[in-house]
Amino acid sequence: MSIPAEHVKELRIMTGAGLMDCKNALLEAHGNIDGAIEILKKRGLALAKKKAERVAGEGAIDAYIHQGGRLGVLVEVNCETDFVARNEDFRTFVHDVAMHIAAANPRYISREEVPEEEVRELSADELNAFYRETCLLNQIFIRDEGLTVQELLANLIAKIGENIVIRRFARFGLGE
Repeated sequence: MSIPAEHVKELRIMTGAGLMDCKNALLEAHGNIDGAIEILKKRGLALAKKKAERVAGEGAIDAYIHQGGRLGVLVEVNCETDFVARNEDFRTFVHDVAMHIAAANPRYISREEVPEEEVRELSADELNAFYRETCLLNQIFIRDEGLTVQELLANLIAKIGENIVIRRFARFGLGE
């Protein structure tokens, strides 16, 4: 099957994936762009899992101030190289995460950080809702309701090709 170069280019613009990755995904999806996007997402998640083992010692700290100085967030996001730390996509991601934290008010980054005492008190039905509400990575991203923060992170890892970790955050509300 032959894939037109325009389709490869369109998929690359939509996803930020490499040309060969886009072409291969389109071939696998028999030319269907939506199918190719799903294939690239799955590959991105697999790539993110592989890269999670690598050390992320560089990165950026970003501050987001909202409501006329009544609410503020500091977030640290790490990557592997200073080159990526200066990358515009990485910087935008860090700022978007800070803004998300201001809006969604997570208490933890991931499920692994939740104290056992809190989890023990919940029923199986309540548990997933609890994680979606309190864990940053499980929350629906405020700027795209089709993605969780974890999926947004995995997409960036797939696009940039480095391990990226949301290391820590602090949210301050005046009078809280």
